[in-house]
Amino acid sequence: MGNYYPPVGFHFKVEVPDLNSNSDDVRFTDVSGLSVEMKTEEVAEGGENRFAQKYPAGVRFTELTLKRGLLVRSELTQWIDHCINNLDIEPKEIFIKLLNDSHEPLMTWHLINAYPTKWSVSDFNSSNNAVVVESLQLYYQYFTVDNQ
Repeated sequence: MGNYYPPVGFHFKVEVPDLNSNSDDVRFTDVSGLSVEMKTEEVAEGGENRFAQKYPAGVRFTELTLKRGLLVRSELTQWIDHCINNLDIEPKEIFIKLLNDSHEPLMTWHLINAYPTKWSVSDFNSSNNAVVVESLQLYYQYFTVDNQ
């Protein structure tokens, strides 16, 4: 039996089919919020106050957060501006690929109908020499996972 080594979390790629995949627009340093949970509803047991039954009540996907160094004049920020400031939502598909050491996908999360709900930049501080980081928060309906 061989030794199994879990994949590293720093080797990933974000793709937005409508954007140039070779551009800096999709070079993110952090991806968080890939999560799904089952909502439940509690119903008291009839005549027995010590117990409650839990029943499935739907599925909830958390919002995705993407972070990168601030990119001036990007296609992605134009899309964000169009969606948020003009209230003209243009959903996009987003692919998040966890890569192996040969830069090939191990797993791909395919987000359906994603659109921005929040954009922010890190604080400016003259006594700190850190780069400015922009954060993008996205709502999406659901995701599928493909194992390559």
